[in-house]
Amino acid sequence: MQKIFLGMGIALILFGIFGMSYTWHYDHRSAATLDEYAKLDFQASRDEDGNLEGAVLSLYDYRYDKAQLLKRAILFTDGAPWEMPAATKQTNKRWLNENKLFVSFPKSSLKDILLAKEIRFKYYYENGQSIDLPLSEKELVAWQRKLRW
Repeated sequence: MQKIFLGMGIALILFGIFGMSYTWHYDHRSAATLDEYAKLDFQASRDEDGNLEGAVLSLYDYRYDKAQLLKRAILFTDGAPWEMPAATKQTNKRWLNENKLFVSFPKSSLKDILLAKEIRFKYYYENGQSIDLPLSEKELVAWQRKLRW
C-alpha cells in the first residue's frame, strides 16, 4: 500500500513539474514577429466617399497566466512611437485565457503606417511583462494594402 501511495505521489510531483514548466514556457514563448505570437485582425474604415477614415486592430493573445492586459499600447512606425489607449477583455477558456486588445489608430498615424518599412507593436500585462514585436513583411504589406484600397 505504501508503494502505491509513494508511486502516486512521485507521479503527481512529476506531472506538476511538467505542467508548471510547460505553462511557463508557453506564456513566455518567443516569436520573431507579432503575427507569429498572437492572432491579429487589422481593419481600415472609409467614409461614404471612400476616403480613409481610420483603422483598428484586434489582437488575441492566448496564455495560461491570469494577468490582465493593461489598457495601453504603442505602435512604432520606423521607430516613431504612437501611444494609444486600448480596450481589453479577458475570457477564460478552460485552462487558457483569451486576452483581447482593441486599438483604434490615430488618423494622423495612418500615413506613417502606409510609408513605414518596419512596424513594431508593444502591449503590456499587469504582471510587468510586455510584448514588443515587429510585424512580418507579409503582415506589413497586408496592412498597407488595406489602407491603400
